[in-house]
Amino acid sequence: MNHEPDFFQNLRAELSSFRLWIDRGIVLGYAVAAGLFVVGFTMASEWAFSLFQSLYGRHPWAVLLWTPTLTAAIVWTTRRWFPGASGSGIPQIKAALDPELPPEKRGLFASLRLTIAKIGLGAAGFLAGLSIGREGPSVQVAAGVMQHAKRWLSPHSTIDTRSLLVAGGAAGIAAAFNAPLAGVVFAIEELSGRLEARASGVIITGIVLAGLVAVSVFGNQSYFGVIRVPPVGWNLLGPGLLVAFASGVAGGLFSRLMIASLTGAPQRLNRWRARYPVRFAAVGGLLIAVIGLVTGGVTFGAGSEAVKQMLAGHDELTPLYTLLKFIATWLTAWCGVPGGIFAPSLSIGAGIGDVIAQVAGADLGPALIAMGMAGFLAAVTQAPLTAFIIVMEMVDGHSMVLSLMACAMLASLVSRMISRPLYEALAEHLVGAATARAPEKPVPAEVHPPPTGP
Repeated sequence: MNHEPDFFQNLRAELSSFRLWIDRGIVLGYAVAAGLFVVGFTMASEWAFSLFQSLYGRHPWAVLLWTPTLTAAIVWTTRRWFPGASGSGIPQIKAALDPELPPEKRGLFASLRLTIAKIGLGAAGFLAGLSIGREGPSVQVAAGVMQHAKRWLSPHSTIDTRSLLVAGGAAGIAAAFNAPLAGVVFAIEELSGRLEARASGVIITGIVLAGLVAVSVFGNQSYFGVIRVPPVGWNLLGPGLLVAFASGVAGGLFSRLMIASLTGAPQRLNRWRARYPVRFAAVGGLLIAVIGLVTGGVTFGAGSEAVKQMLAGHDELTPLYTLLKFIATWLTAWCGVPGGIFAPSLSIGAGIGDVIAQVAGADLGPALIAMGMAGFLAAVTQAPLTAFIIVMEMVDGHSMVLSLMACAMLASLVSRMISRPLYEALAEHLVGAATARAPEKPVPAEVHPPPTGP
């Protein structure tokens, strides 16, 4: 027989468990710490990229030496001491959450040691001018902090490591994008597949506190400001469908290319990459530097400034820019440096929308650019809900909810016809590599390279 809750009885039960409140305090403290680590990573990345821009502004041709040298050094350091820090960071957390991964091996993908390494090596990637983002790595950074709380919780605590990892990953997205709603959806759609009642409180706590830390430092502002969108009518239908289809095809091809490259498909270049990873990274860094010089420096870094200029109507970029940004981002990831693809994907998607807007009409420009961002990101990640909510919160585009949602869903559908889900495929590769080999002492990568990862 069902009974209504007894308020006073429940209150006494809550207040009588001193250890319960200690556990809650520990989680709160780690959530704040996760936010601080993400903020520190953001500031370090921005400072590093400003140094690169200063170097490029004074001596543009110096990047032909600087970028490949630093890229090779990053890859050597990563493979030698921190192999779990390479790539985006999202596949690593998905791998850590995989039930097939033995619990004792979660430290290969999420730990305080990897968090610190991710921050340092990720900032070094910006210093090299590579086409990377910090949002995906922020997931691994925050999750590595949050999971550390488990060792201080009571043995009988209902908060498990899985909940802490999901909460940390969601908090990382929320703090990096200043998009708390996207953090919740990301936790459901990309990390856990569901939101359990007992874990929801931990996840929301992590998002709120990490987000508050980020807002207190950077202010409560949209990532790309507020876009001015004219009243949406039937004139957006044709160009919008074209943006969704183009973004879906491009994103699907990008995802398929990334999977083939990062899972070590049996190709000649991947065999050379496995045998000489540092040399491969140096060549990749040189190509990225050449692309940056050809585009006047636009393809260096995450590409956020280019997106802001497009949304403001101050800049129009050619289809060649979008193609070269696509190639530079793929080459950066293929080299194996720690760095994400969220922000570069938004830049590529904005370029697709901008190209179509140049044909459709300038008044539709901001709307089509925002739709291109949501469409390409949804196609690459095949997580359409997360993609459209991230873009909506980043541009304060609540008037475009239905348009962004439709574009993200259609682009994701097209992408699924071309490629497997990117993060899922990379996570499966990581789990397979981790469970197939016995633990061993690290040795120089050029002598005996460990299994490659994202």
